[in-house]
Amino acid sequence: MKNFTYYNPTKIIFGREAEKKVGTETKKYSNKVLLHYGGSSIKKYGLYDKVIKSLKEQSIEIFELAGVQPNPRLGLVYEGIRICRENNINFILAVGGGSVIDSAKAIAAGVKYPGDVWELYVSAEKNFAEILPIGVILTIPAAGSEGSDSTVITKEEGMLKRYCGHQDMRPKFSILNPELTFTLPAEQTIYGISDILAHLMERYFTRVENVDLTDRLLEGTMKSIIKNAYLVTKTPDNYDVRAEIMWCGTVAHNGLLDTGRIGDWGSHDIEHELSGIYDIAHGAGLSVIFPAWMKYVYKTDIKRFAQFASRVWGIDSYLNEEEFMALEGIRMLENFYKDIGLPVKLSQIKIGSDRFEEMAAKCVQKGLVGKFVELDSKDIIEIYKLAL
Repeated sequence: MKNFTYYNPTKIIFGREAEKKVGTETKKYSNKVLLHYGGSSIKKYGLYDKVIKSLKEQSIEIFELAGVQPNPRLGLVYEGIRICRENNINFILAVGGGSVIDSAKAIAAGVKYPGDVWELYVSAEKNFAEILPIGVILTIPAAGSEGSDSTVITKEEGMLKRYCGHQDMRPKFSILNPELTFTLPAEQTIYGISDILAHLMERYFTRVENVDLTDRLLEGTMKSIIKNAYLVTKTPDNYDVRAEIMWCGTVAHNGLLDTGRIGDWGSHDIEHELSGIYDIAHGAGLSVIFPAWMKYVYKTDIKRFAQFASRVWGIDSYLNEEEFMALEGIRMLENFYKDIGLPVKLSQIKIGSDRFEEMAAKCVQKGLVGKFVELDSKDIIEIYKLAL
């Protein structure tokens, strides 16, 4: 196990009608807020009115910036920075899923940054300025951004999708009401589940030894998200099922399950090129890339893949055939994706091989990708081919 420092100050407010507390929580930080959200769904289902009412009850001045898209865009981040600077806004409230929260974090990092905020996503030297505090009302369990220190933004020019992170990007509070997810379209629910499972697997496939506690925590969370993925397709308005999925999403990406280990994150980097260029759902890209990555790297540590098969998927370990078990675990993962309606091949999302070299070259612009196995552009092209 590696040395580590774990710090997560985000206050989690979980449960029915938790969104009614947003005014009192925001008031602790500011009397002026930028309300940041996506489209019309928060208005359609009444959440917007509840948020406005709660904020106004605390005499909080409200500025709004809507329009966040999946794979959130840098252009809207610039607009948010402008609004905050011109109106001396010092708190951002994100109401939505991971895209909205990531956009809010980017705005928060950019308001007092003296240069172009995009530098924080692409430069090797990341000299952050003061980051504005943010609060969150989560509506889509997926990205885990409500408890994480990271953000992913897409630059329209070149469709570059990049990551940056800083401890001060962790929200001051995150409000999680599973009832807010009842109205999610089925595809958004399963894309979110794919993202959550990917966050767990990125951490699980490590070369660090003697990490049994976090192995077990990861395995338990993976088993929980898999179980409830099947249940939510049958009972989408089941509060307890939605609650399990929502909490899995937060725990998967709040840093606790990183402790003492080094995750891989190669599949995420490889997928970012897909969703950056083709603007597909991140969860759909992950369900295509992850099995392909596994097939390419599993021989590096067959024991870990056999453990994944045994502990997560229940493959009998008495067979004493580790390679067979490893491949069965990958097959079970693909079957799970198929069962809940996720794609497992690029052809299913209408992506061909014509831009493989371009995507691979972009992927390694800052160096080799992944920690479980370090991948160069040729490796990445082979993984794309396995995903065809």
